[in-house]
Amino acid sequence: MGSRGEEKRRAGGGAGGLPGRSRRRQPGMGPPGGRGSPPARRSLQHLLLFLLFVGPFNCFASYSRATELFYSLNEGLPAGVLIGSLARDLRLPVAGGQQPGVPQPPLSFTLASRGLGGQYVQLDNRSGELHTSAVEIDREALCVESGGAAVFGGAAAVSASSPSPESCLLLLDVLVLPQEYFRLVKVKIAIRDVNDNAPRFPVPHIRLSVPENAPVNTRLAIEHPALDPDVGTNGVQTYRLRENYGVFTLDVEENESGERTPYLIVMGDLDRETREEYVTVIVAEDGGTPPLVGSATLTIGISDINDNCPQFSDSQLNITLYGNSSLGTHVATVHAVDVDLGSNAQITYSYSQKVPQPSRDLFHLDESTGAITLSSKVDGDTPRLHRLIILGNGPGCIPAVITVLVTIIKVMMRPPEVIPRFIANEAEGVVYLKELEPINTPIAFFTIKDPDEKYKVNCYLDGDGPFRLSPYKPYNNEYLLETTKPLDYETQQLYEISVVAWNLEGFHVNKIIKVQVLDDNDNSPVFSQQLIELTIEENNVPNAFLTKLHATDADSGERGQVSYFLGPDAPSYFALDKTTGVLTVSTQLDREEKEKYRYTVKAVDSGFPPRESIATVTITVLDKNDNSPRFINKDFSFFVPENFPGFGEIGVISVTDADAGQNGWVALSVLNGSDIFVIDTGKGVLRAKVSLDREQQSSYVLWIEAVDGGDPALSSTAKITILLLDINDNPPLVLFPQSNMSYLLVLPSTLPGSPITEVYAVDKDTGMNAVIAYSIIGRRGPRPESFRIDPKTGNITLEESLMQNDYGLYRLLVKVSDHGYPEPLHSTVMVNLFVNDTVSNESYIESLLRKEPDISIEEKQPQISIEPTHKKMESASCMPTLVALSVISLGSIALVTGMGIYICLRKGKKHHRADENLEVQIPLNGRINLHMLEKKPVEISNI
Repeated sequence: MGSRGEEKRRAGGGAGGLPGRSRRRQPGMGPPGGRGSPPARRSLQHLLLFLLFVGPFNCFASYSRATELFYSLNEGLPAGVLIGSLARDLRLPVAGGQQPGVPQPPLSFTLASRGLGGQYVQLDNRSGELHTSAVEIDREALCVESGGAAVFGGAAAVSASSPSPESCLLLLDVLVLPQEYFRLVKVKIAIRDVNDNAPRFPVPHIRLSVPENAPVNTRLAIEHPALDPDVGTNGVQTYRLRENYGVFTLDVEENESGERTPYLIVMGDLDRETREEYVTVIVAEDGGTPPLVGSATLTIGISDINDNCPQFSDSQLNITLYGNSSLGTHVATVHAVDVDLGSNAQITYSYSQKVPQPSRDLFHLDESTGAITLSSKVDGDTPRLHRLIILGNGPGCIPAVITVLVTIIKVMMRPPEVIPRFIANEAEGVVYLKELEPINTPIAFFTIKDPDEKYKVNCYLDGDGPFRLSPYKPYNNEYLLETTKPLDYETQQLYEISVVAWNLEGFHVNKIIKVQVLDDNDNSPVFSQQLIELTIEENNVPNAFLTKLHATDADSGERGQVSYFLGPDAPSYFALDKTTGVLTVSTQLDREEKEKYRYTVKAVDSGFPPRESIATVTITVLDKNDNSPRFINKDFSFFVPENFPGFGEIGVISVTDADAGQNGWVALSVLNGSDIFVIDTGKGVLRAKVSLDREQQSSYVLWIEAVDGGDPALSSTAKITILLLDINDNPPLVLFPQSNMSYLLVLPSTLPGSPITEVYAVDKDTGMNAVIAYSIIGRRGPRPESFRIDPKTGNITLEESLMQNDYGLYRLLVKVSDHGYPEPLHSTVMVNLFVNDTVSNESYIESLLRKEPDISIEEKQPQISIEPTHKKMESASCMPTLVALSVISLGSIALVTGMGIYICLRKGKKHHRADENLEVQIPLNGRINLHMLEKKPVEISNI
């Protein structure tokens, strides 16, 4: 953060950082907000009138109220950093700073314009505090125009004088209101540089050339020095070489503008012939803390100078030449070496002035190659010894010298002559034959003769190859050169043979013949492998590389150029580059769709007619774990009878995985209910650990997870619903009466057909196993047949009117039976009815109940109609007339009986309502106090 309150005063300014004029109190003005005396007030009024009069000259007054403040801060500060307080630095009164009771107008600070500088600061209009804004200040971006001192107040930058030549200033114009404190404040904010930029070379590779004869301490300026947007010590300070090789160092020179240029200094001897290039790294380092560095590759090339002269490896050559040598015979070649480069290494050859002219005329010296050839015919007057002094001349050098001694051997007789006549195509001593030419293809005739015709000349063929030289009869001294077997270009392209003629004097003459075999398209391309086995993982990227096919053709030229093609059986999504043989696949392969591909590829040469060969490509698509296990159904339902034995097979969960190997191995597990159910991972068999009871839980919903063996593993789930089928394993449970010892008081006045009580039972089973039938299988009492039970509802009603003789205890043994299959289950309960007006002696009744009743069991099975059935009437049981009469009679009786019952019911309605509360109301599922039921009889009144 920059220093606060540092002010720059104008020349002649007062203390406190404010200009002298702005510090002086204006004539006729009192303290701000204060009260003056009446004369002072009148003077103030006169002053205002004067100011209105001199309004056009108010610029002078404004200048007298101008103030300049100077602040400095680092670049890159976050938002909200305090730069300075204008109110405090201008020593303006703040709230609470005046005398008590004196009103103080609020101060207001406003930026005169929101230029470029205004976006970097935030001005508090009340307190006058300047803070950094959310726009980060980058000194290098602000001052890039001038590279150093710059002033930013509006849209343009202008140079301005500042405390430092490297200052970067933001100019702000701040208006202070109200009128009592009005002034225009010039705020200058100097942006201090921080080391936030590393030196950077404009090019990554710098090349410098140094002559090899450069003396020690030679200085060479390095172009493209490093640049650092930072200034001062944060800019580039030093340069160094990472490797100086003991012959280089760096120095830095600074010019008047402060730019630093690195210079390469030669510290040792250089020799291009020893080393022609040095590669190192030049490092630029700034002076920040910590310092930042930048680097570039520096290549120092050593340029050649002509500091070496030609040299011969030998000082003298001894050559022997026969006197009968023909013109143009090669005698010798001299060769000098200059290790310099380019024009500095150019060598020319010439005879020394000491070589006599006859020798110059006899032997020709090629000034470029140094080859010496016989240029004149040797005769009897030709000297037998020639001393050839040859100079090797280089630019700016003393010539190198070599001496060639040529000794000529005199020949007394002429050698045999060999005269060829070519049958095959020949050019410049080279015979051209096509390969696969047939055996005994003639090449040339050779005539062998002695020039003097004095001696017999013999002839033979020297050299390897399928050739034969034989006399051509019937002519003498005629020989035929022919082939002995077909030529093969791929085996050998060039043969060099000699036809040698010699006479009895021992003279030999060689006629060298070169046979060039011409290539023919007799070879097909050959694949390096006839069966190319490839593998690729499925889900490959499009245009994936498979392999690069390679086939060779032993033929030459175009006949040996091979192109590659896919066979007709190759799928369309495989591509083969015709030239390079690169095989690619343009689409993703799916192993589950197709695992193996097999097709052919062709290699075709460019001969005419073209020849081709075929190879087979097999591609195996490797599996990736890209398929989750898949159940054959998302929901499985199994119906299992209850009480199914533990670990019995409930069902089989079928799951598949399209992947192969470990990726296709599937493990099954139960996500919920694992304490009851288990599943066989291998077979998918679902089992229950314990026997299942439908009455405890009628169904189970399980979630089975299938996880494959891939990495990472994939999984899927399936819903399993297990429904338990009911079996008849629960007999009916009698809920009322709850005890065989309870009894019920039945009044003698109870009307026939009145409900007395009921037997209520439930069965935990379902369906037919829970359908309950009630029956009385045993009776005891004065007239036990007076009561009957409804087989469906279990309601016990009075059948007949009770007489005086019917008083007493009735005991009914009720059988409660279900309709289960294969065998129904049942329970029994004793229903005790005490017929009497009152219960006068409960202990007596209880004693009767405790006695074992002597009841004979009736095995009559109750009949309950589950579904309505229609009885078939026998057509022959009654006559139609009888039926009609019966219907009429029954109708009349029913009418009379109904009217009588209606009258009786109307009379007994009030009695029925009064006695209705005496009936026993027993909830089906409520808890009943057995003791109360046993000891307290219930009175049943007439209905």
